[in-house]
Amino acid sequence: MLDMLVQGFASVLTLPSLGMIAVGVFVGIAFGSVPGLTTTMAVALCLPLTFGMDPSVAMSLLMGLYIGGTSGGLISAILINIPGTPASVATCFDGSPMAKRGEAGKALGVGVVFSAFGTLMSIIALMFIAPPLAEFALQFTPVEYFALALFALTMIGTLSGKQLAKGITVGILGVVLSFVGIAPIDAVPRFTFGFHELDGGFDILPALIGLFAVAEILNEAQTKQELKKGNILTNFKIKGFGFSLKELVSQIYNMIRSALIGIGIGILPGIGAGTANIVAYSVAKSQDKNPEKYGTGCIDGIVASETSNNASIGGAIVPLLTLGIPGDTVTAMLLGGLMIHGLTPGPLLFINNGVVVYGIFASLILATLVMLVMEFFGLRLFAKLLSVPKHILLPIIFSLCVVGAYGLNNRLFDVWVVLFFGVIGFVLTKLKFPTSPMILGIILGPMAETGFRRGLQLNDGLFLPFFARPIADFFFAATVFMIVLTAYKNIKEKKLDAAKKAA
Repeated sequence: MLDMLVQGFASVLTLPSLGMIAVGVFVGIAFGSVPGLTTTMAVALCLPLTFGMDPSVAMSLLMGLYIGGTSGGLISAILINIPGTPASVATCFDGSPMAKRGEAGKALGVGVVFSAFGTLMSIIALMFIAPPLAEFALQFTPVEYFALALFALTMIGTLSGKQLAKGITVGILGVVLSFVGIAPIDAVPRFTFGFHELDGGFDILPALIGLFAVAEILNEAQTKQELKKGNILTNFKIKGFGFSLKELVSQIYNMIRSALIGIGIGILPGIGAGTANIVAYSVAKSQDKNPEKYGTGCIDGIVASETSNNASIGGAIVPLLTLGIPGDTVTAMLLGGLMIHGLTPGPLLFINNGVVVYGIFASLILATLVMLVMEFFGLRLFAKLLSVPKHILLPIIFSLCVVGAYGLNNRLFDVWVVLFFGVIGFVLTKLKFPTSPMILGIILGPMAETGFRRGLQLNDGLFLPFFARPIADFFFAATVFMIVLTAYKNIKEKKLDAAKKAA
């Protein structure tokens, strides 16, 4: 492993890769720090730019965006009490009270440092967990891949929250859209309606840009609310990182516990940093001797939130690289990035493209260090981004979406696909349908179909032998367990809601 890591660092320690890491971190922080812009949107916009790049350079840019975007949300969470991304919701609870009493610099310093610690710990975990898991996954046959895809599709329940029926509907729609084009086994055209541009199906990249970038732009464009400059704290004092070595030492246990929570939640497909920061904050508060201090402006809450949300990065990349299953919406975008460079995530990725995989590990480490330096010296610059009017920002981003989609295959059809999925995403949001299950359906649909049809071919058209394989049985059992658990949670929540209304 050490030899491969050295080769990975060698592939990344070049001027183009280092430059892309710096650009990625900067753009990621900018998107993460401005409410309404997201890490997913940043990756969606920059994916087309990587098309002509070397895979190691492209991955450097994307990892920089991921690291910067996840961490950047703490800036607006602390300075204006609005999380830049869902990953920083819990940072508001103590970061904003600290800023209001004149300790914005200290709150930002704590957030930046422990974001870096959380990320580095998760990368170390990723390096130890991913290779053995990939080795285990080499035993998979099409039957196991079908069972795995089926299990991953149950994550739709997690992504849907209380809107289970709506989430399943959107997920099925995503699976149906994945069937458009040439069938994977017998090469029969399906649902193309005479349009030859649809023979290859909907390209994952324009679909992602439409659902997560254009739909968000349309949502933001219809809201009239602008941040008032007087509400944005741009002048704050910070000496060093704003806190003492004694305070750092006192948070070590909190940091390790929060990092483990973030890594664990990150590994579970479909959950991500948005959940990790809330869970870690809740655990830190429940286990503290003085829980009443949380919410009043203590660094403990910031440490728990920022360590866990950044620790989920390494966790989310584990199933992406080893099994080809995205851990969250950002890793769904990264999956598209790997695919457009001819890299198929899964166990064979470690054998056929080991240098690229360890280059990803190296770029994550370097991006974390760049993020630490960039946020420390550029906090005031990123704070000023909060005051850029939406009528200037949104048209620029929309133009980049269109240019990026066109540049992918140099065809206008992809621009129409972006607009098509953008309208779908906007309508779904207006109807309060979650959009993430659709992407899960589009990505996992082909994997499930191919595994199922090849499995039937291997077993003379019989489905019963699928249950004679232990690994597949484990995933089938996990699928049933997740369905029962999700249904139980929804029934319990409905009963609680009914009891509250009755009271």
